[in-house]
Amino acid sequence: MISQKLSQAINTQINREIYSAYLYLSMASYFDSTGLKGCANWMKAQYQEEMVHAMKMYEYLYERGARVTMLPIEAPPSEWASPLKAFEHTLEHEKKVTGLINALVAAAKVESDDEASKFLEWFVREQVEEEESAGDKVTRFEAAWNDPVKIKEIDAELVKRKIHN
Repeated sequence: MISQKLSQAINTQINREIYSAYLYLSMASYFDSTGLKGCANWMKAQYQEEMVHAMKMYEYLYERGARVTMLPIEAPPSEWASPLKAFEHTLEHEKKVTGLINALVAAAKVESDDEASKFLEWFVREQVEEEESAGDKVTRFEAAWNDPVKIKEIDAELVKRKIHN
């Protein structure tokens, strides 16, 4: 059985994962409204990934005998000044989530919960990928600057990212 303290911390992280999904869905809507369908597609795939993360944590808590309680989801922003600004926000958000995951790992160690530590290692590795992917988009949009042709080229590549059904 998982400790109450660690259970509550993971429950809070479920909320943050769902907020992340909500943020990326908001970004997808922003990109759809600006005609950047590839960027919208990329964000929709991010939305799905974040929901998978939330559900992994949800199922884990039940496996460990804890109950999940739903917390209010904060409203995300809905406008960004440019694709670059949206992806910079994505990168900063992922860095924040990395900090939250690292805090969960530390909490599992304080509780001497080896099972939770093992479970959370997947999320630690996932965050490395998330930051790398978002950072790559920031670098690419920085290089494109305000060149509409380059922005459309990047957008055309991002439309290829698969969305899981």
